[in-house]
Amino acid sequence: MTVETAKPRASEGATAAGRPKRAQLSEGAKAERRLGWLLCAPAVIVMVAVTAYPIAYAIYLSLERYDLRFPQDAKFIGFDNYGAVLSSPYWWSALTRTLIITVVSVVIELVLGMLLALLMHRTLFGRGSVRTSILVPYGIVTVVAAFSWQYAWTPGIGYLASLLGPNSAPLTHQVQAIAIIILAEVWKTTPFMALLLMAGLALVPDDLLKAASMDGATAWQRFTKVMLPVMKPAILVALLFRTLDAFRVFDNIFVLTKGANDTSSVSMQTYNNLIKGLNLGIGSTMSVLIFIAVAIIAFIFIKLFGASAPGSDSGGRR
Repeated sequence: MTVETAKPRASEGATAAGRPKRAQLSEGAKAERRLGWLLCAPAVIVMVAVTAYPIAYAIYLSLERYDLRFPQDAKFIGFDNYGAVLSSPYWWSALTRTLIITVVSVVIELVLGMLLALLMHRTLFGRGSVRTSILVPYGIVTVVAAFSWQYAWTPGIGYLASLLGPNSAPLTHQVQAIAIIILAEVWKTTPFMALLLMAGLALVPDDLLKAASMDGATAWQRFTKVMLPVMKPAILVALLFRTLDAFRVFDNIFVLTKGANDTSSVSMQTYNNLIKGLNLGIGSTMSVLIFIAVAIIAFIFIKLFGASAPGSDSGGRR
């Protein structure tokens, strides 16, 4: 009996010993934490007040059959709207196109953004002029930039459309139109990616790079073994922001194709149902699904790369 009762105690001791003990905060640290919460409280209260009601109302409308053309037929139907949207091939086609645009554009922006960040970081002469010229596309309003791309690809008058031939109309073909949408996204937002990555490059100590160079490390080895590990927090922020923004792409598609020829995204589908179709039930359901998808993407990013954030332990916890 003594041996049997000792085993669980030993295992409990090992389990307790295996868990890292949370460090006790001093009174000064506790006061500093309370001050931090107090300073953040006004902004948090304003954000909750501004966003909580629209989100709650959208969820409520998603549970109703509510068409503004027939307001007298409004009725609570539960999750029937979700079943209708999730069983629709139009929704899944739009989601597939959205994911393609998101993945391709973010990958290209990460590569080009890293190259531009290295260029801006290492420029010795005319650094201000170089950085300003690179950031010009990001300073242009997205709708204005989209109209310029539309003009460039308009048959007969666009200088880019003329390169493909006098009768070319790339915006009327699905694959070509999606490629142009991705191109417009990359041109507009790559400077934003470069700006965030350049902030990460500033975290890399020059002494560390010099030590690696003296040890015989090549430029590629210094980049992959020294710079990238230090830049992980900045890369996480850049990828997270751009992925969430690219997944909600709307303005470029609205201006360039208006969703024609199977080029609409989930945001475009939501606009067509909510604003043009006046179907508040289905439109709100799509809005809630987009919100859930964005939350899932953010959760995946934080779970995969959260351990690289400053102040995190090996498990990604602070």
